[in-house]
Amino acid sequence: MTETQPAPTLLKDYQPFPFTPTQVDLTFRLKPKASRVLSKIRFTPNPARSGRHDLFLNGEKLKLLWVAIDGQKLDAGALHVTDEGLTIAASQLPDGPFLWEAEVEIDPEGNTALEGLYMSGGIYCTQCEAEGFRKITYYPDRPDVMAPFRVRIESNMPVLLSNGNPVASGPGWAEWDDPWPKPAYLFALVAGDLVNLPDTFTTRSGRKVDLNIWVRKGDLDRCGYAMDSLKRSMTWDEDAYGREYDLDVFNIVAVDDFNMGAMENKGLNIFNSKLVLASPETATDLDYERIEGVIAHEYFHNWTGNRITCRDWFQLCLKEGLTVFRDQQFTSDMRSGPVKRIDDVLTLRARQFREDMGPLSHPVRPDSYIEINNFYTATIYEKGAEVIGMLRSLVGTDGYRRALDLYFDRHDGHAATIEDWLKVFEDATGRDLTQFKRWYTDAGTPRLSVLEAWSDGTYTLTFRQETAPTPGQDEKPPRVIPIAVGLLNPNGDEVLPTTILEMTEKMQSFRFEGLASRPVPSILRGFSAPVVLDRKVDQAERAFLLAHDTDPFNKWEAGRTLARDVLIQMILTGDEPSLRLVSAFETVLLDESLDPAFRALCLRLPSADDLAQSLKDGGHIPDPERIHSETLRLARTIAERLQKPLATVFTNLSDDGRFRNTVARRS
Repeated sequence: MTETQPAPTLLKDYQPFPFTPTQVDLTFRLKPKASRVLSKIRFTPNPARSGRHDLFLNGEKLKLLWVAIDGQKLDAGALHVTDEGLTIAASQLPDGPFLWEAEVEIDPEGNTALEGLYMSGGIYCTQCEAEGFRKITYYPDRPDVMAPFRVRIESNMPVLLSNGNPVASGPGWAEWDDPWPKPAYLFALVAGDLVNLPDTFTTRSGRKVDLNIWVRKGDLDRCGYAMDSLKRSMTWDEDAYGREYDLDVFNIVAVDDFNMGAMENKGLNIFNSKLVLASPETATDLDYERIEGVIAHEYFHNWTGNRITCRDWFQLCLKEGLTVFRDQQFTSDMRSGPVKRIDDVLTLRARQFREDMGPLSHPVRPDSYIEINNFYTATIYEKGAEVIGMLRSLVGTDGYRRALDLYFDRHDGHAATIEDWLKVFEDATGRDLTQFKRWYTDAGTPRLSVLEAWSDGTYTLTFRQETAPTPGQDEKPPRVIPIAVGLLNPNGDEVLPTTILEMTEKMQSFRFEGLASRPVPSILRGFSAPVVLDRKVDQAERAFLLAHDTDPFNKWEAGRTLARDVLIQMILTGDEPSLRLVSAFETVLLDESLDPAFRALCLRLPSADDLAQSLKDGGHIPDPERIHSETLRLARTIAERLQKPLATVFTNLSDDGRFRNTVARRS
């Protein structure tokens, strides 16, 4: 017996929903095993779809009690109900606007999938992205269907929360109104015995916003850093992007059972507890940084994801890639920019590059999917952010800000596409981004090889780009690749500051004239494009770049690669540790112009996994014991020869021994 494969959803098949909801009113009567949901939705025909159409509403695992159109209950024969939803024939619908009403019963306590409305330790909670709202009530559960929601919650729980602003409450009930149109995946409801950490924020236009972080009793003393991160995120978004918060209240709720790390529901973010709660006794620097970054990411979605959402799930990178890029900028400003950039590239190489090399390789904007929840990948998030970083490099800081201002003005309240996104950049900057769009439509990681030539004061770099075939895409035309390059004199002075070379051909040369001596190139500064750079560099040049390169990323890259090469040689031949590497490490260690976190990162030796992969790529069988012993031998050599400078740096950085998370206070 052959199982039937589910049919894929295709980007080319997109059609607007034939009806537009103009107002959604929901009433929840909460009980653990039998919650009732009453929906009232005002629909009007969508002029983008001419003619008459059936009404199909998504719905899964719902017990339907009754349905009415314009106050008239429909007989069961007028409904076609399946496991996927409910259909009413066009002949049963009015010609113009109409009011849909329905009541369903659901089982939050039995909802172990944690999608829709479920219970977490006695707390009612929701998770609706990507397609969870259909497990709450019948609705067109797709991101391009946007409407204002008004919600009434009836329950014996002391705290009753939903999206938007609180408008009325009484014993056992509360009402919330969200005036901003949103898709169903951003709906949220929380009801439980919770306590809050309150605060306020005043926007730059003078509006006061009430802030709350809601947690279980006993966790209140571990919310302070999350609140501080939220307020800094709100300030940063005003300063960097001109985006003010747009409701009277902003709530965050921490729950123990949550499929995602956090969710950006409009005005009511829901987080896994580990990404909210922290104290100096149990949390590390990385814990605090993670909390700060995720708080910022979900808050930034208020504009890049909520006010402007994606037309369909194929455009997921439009909200996620952009918001990842924004939270990366935020963390760079709050902490060490170079360290953040290096961390992001390490993540990209470890996760997304491997994804691109395997059978699941897909474009930043795919053209088909079978299961939407498998869409949340490193390609969508991390590579999506890299594509936006390249776009910013190509148009410049001012051009990027003009384009983003136009994007917010033009598409506020809309469900947008990648075409909409690129069009605002073209209109704001005058650039043609037709070729650049290949970063969104073509899968795979380009490999960038480089040849060098020197003659009579002219230095030439010739680049060649190749992208291997990926599933469904055999031909890979050249992409626009921004290559950030700097040139250094043999004495270490920089003769060419960072310059963006715009590669558009399969093979392309760039000439630098009037140089007194052959320079040492620093290529792909700041990791200006998500590519693999193929260039043979000897140990002497790597040590030179580690000691003298003014670009932090390439300084670190040179040291990392040099240490890896030295260790590979030690592992294969038993050679003594390279004193050239130790000397370069000392130069970095004593450079007070570099922040301590960056210096520590530069001195970190390659991991055993990195060394094993390099040995395997070179045709050798990795020996774990030898990898460990030779890494330890190199570490001891560094410690012995740099004992005095290491001790000096340690003394200068030491305090009373108490943990303090002060890095995020960097000005």
